[in-house]
Amino acid sequence: SLAERPCVYSFWHNCMIPAMYWCRNLDVRVMSSDSFDGEYTGRIMQKFGFVKVRGSSSKGAVRALLAMRREIEKGWTAAFTIDGPKGPRYVAKPGPVALSRSTAAPMVAFHIALDRAWVLKTWDGAMIPKPFCRALMRISSKIPVPSDGSDEQHLGELQAALDRVRIFAEENIGQAGTAEFPYGRNNQDEH
Repeated sequence: SLAERPCVYSFWHNCMIPAMYWCRNLDVRVMSSDSFDGEYTGRIMQKFGFVKVRGSSSKGAVRALLAMRREIEKGWTAAFTIDGPKGPRYVAKPGPVALSRSTAAPMVAFHIALDRAWVLKTWDGAMIPKPFCRALMRISSKIPVPSDGSDEQHLGELQAALDRVRIFAEENIGQAGTAEFPYGRNNQDEH
């Protein structure tokens, strides 16, 4: 469950809009870039009950990771749009690995597929759900990051989990709401 704490969640930037709705009011800590776009997006996220932590992989990364670490140590969950703020699309960045290693909070990947969406012509192909669309969220198993492991290995595990949940959700979106994938059921990855 996304309400389980503390964990370090990662998802693709193009899922940000559906994730804001699906994960609303869970008091999740999210990294928000220092740019104009990041400020604007951060304000919207706050309206949905998220707590923004300033910084990004390209600007203020160390400061932001330290702030995220403090939030995890207080028992809160953190989340990253893992290929943001500028891509490349579907390529995981190492921030969650560093945060998980320093806090012992496991990493978890998720993806939300939509059966009908407006897809923006942006670097990430951002999805805006159309009215009455169906959504399928797939959540990975927890990925532990021991302090003695290799960053490359754990980043590879996170990348594989992100790819696996994205492919599964996109291939099975047509079954969302059926007996196999009823609404509200936890769609946990078996790997």
